[in-house]
Amino acid sequence: MYAALWRALPGPVWVRLLLVLLALAAVVVVCFTWVFPQIAPLLPLNDPDVRGP
Repeated sequence: MYAALWRALPGPVWVRLLLVLLALAAVVVVCFTWVFPQIAPLLPLNDPDVRGP
């Protein structure tokens, strides 16, 4: 799958690498901006409830 994506990108290697890095940065920004805030209430990461044995 990644090889097909790499072949589909235009330009020489340095342009392809730049496009891949920009796409990766866009995915990270989208995750931190929209995805993670939407699922944060569903995750018990900040639950202060500690239960003993």
